[in-house]
Amino acid sequence: MSALNVAALSVFLVCWLFYQPLLTLLSRRGGAINTDMTVIRGAWMRNMARRENRFMDGQLLAQALNSASFFASSNLLLIAAAAGSLLNGEATFKHVSSLEVIQTSSRMLFEGQLGLVVLTLARGLLDFIWAIRQMNYTIAAIGAVPEHLDDATHHQFGDVAARLLNPALSSFSAGVRGYYFALAAAAWLFGPIAFMAATLGAVGLLLYRQRRSPAARAIHDLRQALEDHSTSRKPKGRDPSSPA
Repeated sequence: MSALNVAALSVFLVCWLFYQPLLTLLSRRGGAINTDMTVIRGAWMRNMARRENRFMDGQLLAQALNSASFFASSNLLLIAAAAGSLLNGEATFKHVSSLEVIQTSSRMLFEGQLGLVVLTLARGLLDFIWAIRQMNYTIAAIGAVPEHLDDATHHQFGDVAARLLNPALSSFSAGVRGYYFALAAAAWLFGPIAFMAATLGAVGLLLYRQRRSPAARAIHDLRQALEDHSTSRKPKGRDPSSPA
């Protein structure tokens, strides 16, 4: 494998493996969808605990569960297709090598290129599976919340439910993010320059959508509105200097 291929692979591995820590670091400054959605989901679960009829909450979570199941099934099909091509060995390599746009110098390199695609998809599949399991735990938690709770207690139950829901949907987001990196990995078939450009482009697109997209700005505004509303509802203590 040439030095340029090694460099491109190194860039991909750094971006793929360290994207989440980088996003966590950037999120501390605020304005990232992941951070804002944590607050929004917490408000949702506290409102859920206050409601007597939680049918709507169950339906909303069921939609997210269906989406995760759909992506997991699609991911499994893609893994099967890529792994089938990989296991087909020499025949697949000969057919692919005859294409003008494909740049693969040896069968070993070609198998490494396909293997990287399978690996990124497999990691995403594991994220989807874990998300589905956690969503099922959240459904049980919603069903277990008692009715007619006072303010302090419904906050307690809502916060606990949010601690289940947030990791579940974070895992779902990580699974979806795997598709971006799988596409970047597939770009290696078109050469190391395309591979490196696709990797950096995927990271740039992900960060833009997290922090600068219209959706990110709207979600941040919603978080701010929820926090302002929560602050305005808190009872103000009596001024100790005022007469009794």
